[in-house]
Amino acid sequence: MGKQNNNSIDGFVRRRSGARVGELHNQEQGASVGPTPTTLRELHTAGNTKTSSIKRSGINRSEIDESLKGIDVAGDTEKGRKRKNPEQKARRRKIIKWSSVLIVLIIVSVGGFVAVKALMAGGNVFQGNLIDAFQNKPLKQDSNGRSNILVLGTSDDDKNHSGADLTDSMMIVSIDQNKKDAYLISIPRDLYVKYGKACNSGYAGKINGYFDCVKEGDSKEQIAAALTDSATFAGDIFGMDIQYGVNLNHTVIRQLVAAVGGITVNIQSRNENGVMDSNFDWKCGEGDRKVTRAERIKRCPPSGHFIDFPNGEVTMDAERALYFTMARGDRAPTYGLEQSNFDREKNQQLVIKAIQKKATSAGTLADIGKVSGLIDAVGDNLRTTFEAAEIRTLMDLGNKVPQDNIKSLPFNDEKTQLTLMGTGMIGAASVVQPSAGLYNYSDLRAYIKENLSSDPMVKEKAAVVILNGSGIAGAGQKEADKLEEKGFTITTIANAPVADYGKVKVYRIGEAAEAPGTAARLKELYGVELLTTDPPVTVTAGTKFVIVVGTIADTTN
Repeated sequence: MGKQNNNSIDGFVRRRSGARVGELHNQEQGASVGPTPTTLRELHTAGNTKTSSIKRSGINRSEIDESLKGIDVAGDTEKGRKRKNPEQKARRRKIIKWSSVLIVLIIVSVGGFVAVKALMAGGNVFQGNLIDAFQNKPLKQDSNGRSNILVLGTSDDDKNHSGADLTDSMMIVSIDQNKKDAYLISIPRDLYVKYGKACNSGYAGKINGYFDCVKEGDSKEQIAAALTDSATFAGDIFGMDIQYGVNLNHTVIRQLVAAVGGITVNIQSRNENGVMDSNFDWKCGEGDRKVTRAERIKRCPPSGHFIDFPNGEVTMDAERALYFTMARGDRAPTYGLEQSNFDREKNQQLVIKAIQKKATSAGTLADIGKVSGLIDAVGDNLRTTFEAAEIRTLMDLGNKVPQDNIKSLPFNDEKTQLTLMGTGMIGAASVVQPSAGLYNYSDLRAYIKENLSSDPMVKEKAAVVILNGSGIAGAGQKEADKLEEKGFTITTIANAPVADYGKVKVYRIGEAAEAPGTAARLKELYGVELLTTDPPVTVTAGTKFVIVVGTIADTTN
């Protein structure tokens, strides 16, 4: 490919020197901590207000003063107040009328300004004609009725980042438009994969190098093509139909948090003290001999560390939210990040949830400055493969998916003792690989399918035993393979005692109420009633169904 090999460091990574996504706003070094105020210059007016329009309406200053006097004394004569005469009432109605018109014009002007900004931003972010933005086109769906989005985070806006387009933050967002729920699936950046083509590190390497490998340029169309390729690549690994791709960078996180005035993140660390990472203490003046420890603590209370948060709800400004998504405890002293990249991926999900909650809150949506800031952040720093006609659907989902319906789907979970990913060494490099073995993604695919499937049979995971009663070698294995492709959980394959089983017999073990989805599917597939008598062999505890293959040939095709 002829590309320079860019070593990745923590967090998002930078695009090649000089590259920009949508002409990004430059960020100065040592930016102050806290939200950046948003100024709507387009709404400012200069000079004195003209009165010619008021005069043409038949209202002058003296009339306004006289009418205001009338308002002050208006009331019931029986209570000692004077009633307004007809002339005063007429003048007051004129004032109310024109004041109302003025208020409406202001509202319309502001709304039009936001709409224009949104359309301009949409031109950078979405594909197709912006006229289509007035449609409400449903998102593409997989066979389970879910819309899957690959989100790739880079640091192309960070001039000091040594990585180019390495995607050190990778996530799949799976949304059900009807159920209004979403799952967040973080992809380890160090997952070792086969690229299927020559890239910087050869034909195999870390998954965070794939987007850089296939991206041929920085235009909107070239980025969209690379996102589409990356979505297909990730979908093949995890057994998903990923319909969309999104590329965002450092600046969008910083600006989104700044636009909404900070976020509240619920820290969930295993360490009783919370999370601390000293890797970013340069923000507090570390390394500057002129800065005393007392000064560092003053800049970064309470302990002089920039990333230092207790467990529970913590309010973060834009800078701290950004660096919190990058923290992985790779420098001492540190705590609460013992699982390094895995912890960082969980914390990135926490920040995304916090931004979504704040951005869709009533206070934010009612604040024109915050809405404008959100539009700027998205328009300048985000690229997608979504169509313009899908904008309204996305906005609707963003507002209607409750926080409680946004769930994480981790590959490793201490609480449930789930361990689908592990670390290893390939040469001198530390990599992440499936626990089942290098390049063996079967358990990952089954796990995702089980959680995202709309098929009750898949979710039930009912144990099925296959017995070969046909007398034909391999018939049991062949039937098991067919059923596994359909999502059944096959636990055992063995031979049945010699007997006449007809075409096929299906036995149901246990209560009739157990695994109803699996029972219905088996009945449909084989066209037989399920037997509740004892099967021809004794089965292990937990078995729910026994299928004895007889003379069937292609019954389940």
